[in-house]
Order: sequence, then C-alpha cells, then structure tokens
Amino acid sequence: MPVKTIIMGAAGRDFHNFNTFFRGNADYEVVAFTATQIPDISGRLFPRELAGDLYPSGIPIHAEEELVDLIQKHNVEQVVFAYSDVPHEYVMHKAAIVNAAGADFRLMGTRYTQVKSSKPVVSVCAVRTGAGKSQTARRVSFILREMGYVTAAIRHPMPYGNLIRQEVQRFTEYEDLDEAECTIEEREEYEPHLDNGVIVYAGVDYEKILRKAEEEVDIVLWDGGNNDFPFFKSDFQIVVADPHRPGHEFKYYPGETNVRMADVIVINKVDTANPDAVTALRESLHKLNPRATQIEAASPLFVDDPESIRSKRVLVVEDGPSLTHGEMAYGAGFVAARRFGAKEIVDPRPFAVRSIKATYEKYPKTGPILPAMGYGEAQRKDLEETINNSDVDLVIVGTPIDLKRIINIKKPNQRVRYELQEIGQPTLKDLLVKKFGVKK
Repeated sequence: MPVKTIIMGAAGRDFHNFNTFFRGNADYEVVAFTATQIPDISGRLFPRELAGDLYPSGIPIHAEEELVDLIQKHNVEQVVFAYSDVPHEYVMHKAAIVNAAGADFRLMGTRYTQVKSSKPVVSVCAVRTGAGKSQTARRVSFILREMGYVTAAIRHPMPYGNLIRQEVQRFTEYEDLDEAECTIEEREEYEPHLDNGVIVYAGVDYEKILRKAEEEVDIVLWDGGNNDFPFFKSDFQIVVADPHRPGHEFKYYPGETNVRMADVIVINKVDTANPDAVTALRESLHKLNPRATQIEAASPLFVDDPESIRSKRVLVVEDGPSLTHGEMAYGAGFVAARRFGAKEIVDPRPFAVRSIKATYEKYPKTGPILPAMGYGEAQRKDLEETINNSDVDLVIVGTPIDLKRIINIKKPNQRVRYELQEIGQPTLKDLLVKKFGVKK
C-alpha cells in the first residue's frame, strides 16, 4: 500500500517537493497539503492537471490548524515539512505534534528535490528573509551580463492565484505582471529585474520552467525566496547574511542549510550594523562553513528628495514578508527616515484596517512600521486605506517597487531605493570571473 502523506507548506517548496518526488510515485499517496503564512490559500485544490494521473480529483489544500485531524482521518503515515524561514525550535514543535498524532516527520534535502540543469546555475539564497537577496541577485545578473553571458532570473515560487495558469510564467515587462494579476509580493521581486532588462521566470512546475529558460540563456540565475535552499543543483551558490540578526545563521531553518552549502557568503548591511555584530557573524559563519569565501557589502540608500523628509512626521512602509515571518523590526525606509532627519516615525497600528490589522495581530513583533501586504485585491485595498488613514506629513516607501503603480497613495511620499555594493576584495565579479571566465 502507498505511504499516506501530508505535505505542510506555504504554496512554494511544498508544491516543488510534490512535483519532483511524489508526482507519479505510486509508492506514496499525498492525501493533502496544509498551508500557512499566506492568506486565503487553504480551502483550495492543487489541480489534477498539475497533480498527474495518480490524482484525478486533485489534492485538497487545508489550513495547517487541521493537521492533526487530517492525520487521524486519513491514517497518515508521514508528514513532510516544506516551508521556510522558521526557527529550529518551531520545526521541532511541529515534529512533536506530528509524532504525537502517530505519523513520521520528514524534512526533504537536495538529493530528491533539486533539478539538474543543462546550463550552469548561479544561486542566490539567504540566512533570513530580508537579508538582501534581491539586490544581490540584481548585482549578480549585472555582472554576468557584463561578462558577456545571457541570463534570466528564475524566482522562487509565489503562486497565489490560478495554479494551472501559473504553471510556467515568463515576464519581460510590466504588462506581463498586470496580465498575470501579480501580488505586491510578486511585483517586489519581479519588477526590479525587469527594470534592469532581465527576463524573469516563475510559477509552479520548476522543471518545466527550467527547461524553458535553458532555451534562451547561457547561465541560469536562481533568485531564492525566504531562506529556502535552491530548487536547482547549483554550480555556484551565494548566500546572504544579515549582521542586524547575528546568531540567526544557526537558529533558523533552512537558513543554516544554505550557510553549510555556500560557496560564497555575502555579509550585507555592514554600513548600518554594529561592528561587533559583524565580527561575531563573520566568526560564526566560518565555523559553520570554513570553506566558503566571505564578502562584506553595503546596501546604500537613495532617495529622490532627502530634504523633504527633514522635520516631518512620517509613515514608513516596508517589504511585507521581511517584517512578518522575516521578523525584521525595520528596513530601508526606517533607516532613511532616521538618516534624513524625520521628526517622528508614526505608529500605523491605530490606523490599520481589516487584513492589515489582522497581520499585526498574527505577527505582534512587527513594530511601528507598516508591512506592505498585498496578497490579493482586498488586501491591497486595506493597505491603501491604512496608508491614507494615517495622520502623517509624509509616507516613506521602502519596498522594492513603486507602490503608487499598485495603490493610490494620497499623501506626499518618497521612495527609498537600494543596491548592493561590495566592500574590499574579492568582489562578486572577481569570483564569478574565476568560476566561469569571460565569454569570448
């Protein structure tokens, strides 16, 4: 009899593990996915068109709160944990719940889940959400093109809509994002690449996505999500660490996995971090992975009109996932507000409505900063209303995209931009040229 299995996830790694190992595997029966972190995912269906012949009715997606009941109802024998950026202790609490309900608890590694490419793969991953993967991936894409290579960014999945329609996605311009009804979270990752002239791939079935990308690139760039490890077997793995959160490199899953696999570790934000924290992080990373080359880098801030911030009461809007499950207390917008002399950073929580208010309740560690949550049209409207409700002089937007393209911000506003700059030697270019050479 096939081993009855539940996959715990958040509409990303869970679907990938299914696609690469369980789909078409008659030794296992996946009776359900459970979902967390992402609003409105539970209650849906992983469709039969993607699930394969063994699942003519598709696979139901339930809220994670139903896990124990599902184990008992279906006599489940194993549960696969398949989402990221959680403390090691959290993972073992889930293991205890599963074991107490009678099932085995499984974490899947690289052997059965990584897809091999016919082209070289450079991956960019991280210790934690918000460490600076995005600007690092943009920097790597620029260097590879400068070296003469054609590249495309294949982004970690965020399929929150119609999964069949999102099986393989290719984006080259903003209109593609509009047509695909991308969320704010998706746009934050895709738009900066498009601004730099880099094609973006994403979706649900990452072997199909990879094979499509291989048709038009010399080198594949894996642009990771959260602190997950790559879906593809990497020829050169870059991992970004954040000295604002020292110690997290050995406390979070699967960020520690990334550190141990890294060829290069970029210690980002050294310009704004405590020097003692940078030193402690450097030493800790070396203990975990003594063979990795360490690079220090900064993410300098750019604002169109810094003087407009001075002496103003400001609302700071930051990247949503970095503040929520990334547990960051602040980001680039907060730093810009302080650096350019804001009179006060106004707490947005009294002005929060509906789903934004619920976000603060779910993530109580999120401080007086507004996470730019926008997993659907209703949540975007809630974000817009929260911003426009706020009693402030100015809105500082620290998200990677221009929020004004997505929502109507009625108050004066300034956008913060940031890019990666290596400090000292070796640089990323030095290491990439050494690894791949300049294309003739």
